[in-house]
Amino acid sequence: MGDEREFSRRRMMGLGGLAIAAAGIAGGWALVRRDRFEGATLTAPEALEAVRAGELLLVDIRRPDEWASTGIPEGAEPLDMRRDDFVEALEALAGGTDRPVALICARGVRSDRMSAALEAAGFTTVADVSEGMLGSSAGPGWLARGLPVARP
Repeated sequence: MGDEREFSRRRMMGLGGLAIAAAGIAGGWALVRRDRFEGATLTAPEALEAVRAGELLLVDIRRPDEWASTGIPEGAEPLDMRRDDFVEALEALAGGTDRPVALICARGVRSDRMSAALEAAGFTTVADVSEGMLGSSAGPGWLARGLPVARP
């Protein structure tokens, strides 16, 4: 009887876990499809070049502890994306919604979603530095490329 009960418990936990995982995957897929940014992307060197030329406001949207750990990209403005007033703060920083803005995060996931949100909020020229600070499938990242950083 102990074996049957153990089998049933393991089987139920396995099926429950499978159902939870399936729901998470389905929910996550819907979120990704809805929030994906389909606009311009920049490599880290392209972003640095545009910042140095005065053509772009680069915004590091990571958390303050991440800025402290790695520094922020040279020329970037740190602005924590978790702020309730993030869009308004960015609009003030940019001097409106018409200034070209690029977002960078650790690996391009948050910057992708926030770029889509900014576009929806009326920013006219938004780009995503999709390789981020630490690298992703889009590229090795700001730090691995040896690009300059500043301390916040």
